[in-house]
Amino acid sequence: MVKLDIISDPICPWCYIGKANLDKALAQIPDHPLAIEWHPFQLNPEMPAGGMDRRTYLETKFGGKEGAVKAYAPVVEHAEKSGALINFDAIQRTPNTINAHRLIHWAGIEHRQTFVVDLLFKAYFVDGRDIGDQEVLSDIADTAEMDAAMVAKLLASDADTDDIRARDAHSRKMGVNSVPTFIVAGQHAVPGAQPAEMWVKVIKEIMDQIATTE
Repeated sequence: MVKLDIISDPICPWCYIGKANLDKALAQIPDHPLAIEWHPFQLNPEMPAGGMDRRTYLETKFGGKEGAVKAYAPVVEHAEKSGALINFDAIQRTPNTINAHRLIHWAGIEHRQTFVVDLLFKAYFVDGRDIGDQEVLSDIADTAEMDAAMVAKLLASDADTDDIRARDAHSRKMGVNSVPTFIVAGQHAVPGAQPAEMWVKVIKEIMDQIATTE
C-alpha cells in the first residue's frame, strides 16, 4: 500500500470538494493501493471555543457581505462540478474544530477515520450542524459505530488536545499554509482540491511503478 496523508479541516469547503474529487477517482479504480490517513489543520485556530455566528465570521474575514459573496463564488462553482452538496443557508455557526479533529484522531484508532470525516462534512455542509458541539460529535461517533459514551467522556476532558495542536503546528512548520494538502508516499505534496482526472492519473502511475518493482 502507498500512504496518502490528507491535511484538512472539516469546515474547509475546498477540503470537502477535494475529497469528493478524490472519491470519484477511487471509485474508478477500486483496486487502488492508497492507504488514507487524515491529519489536523485548523483554519481558525484562534476561534472562540463556542464558535461564532457564521455571517459575522464571513463578513469579518472577507471585509463585508460583498467580499464574502465574491470569495465563495468559486467554491459554489467547484462544489457543483464535484457533486459536493453544500447548503450554505443551513450553516448558522462557524465552529472551533479542535474537538472535531480529536474525534477524527480517535476514529483513526478504530479504523473508521474516513467514514467519520465523511460524516463531519455532511453534518456541517449539508445539515448545517454545529460540529464544534460535543453532543453533535458524540452523535456522529455513534453513527460511525464508535463508543459514543466513551467519546463523550473524552470530549469532556482535554484528552489529545495538545497532540492535535502539536500536529497542526508541525504541518505549518513543514510549509503547509492552506488545505487540503495531500502528501503522496511521504514525499510529494499536492496542494488544493485537485480534479478527479488528476487523481486517476496519479493512481495509475503509482500502480505502474508498483508493477515494475514486483
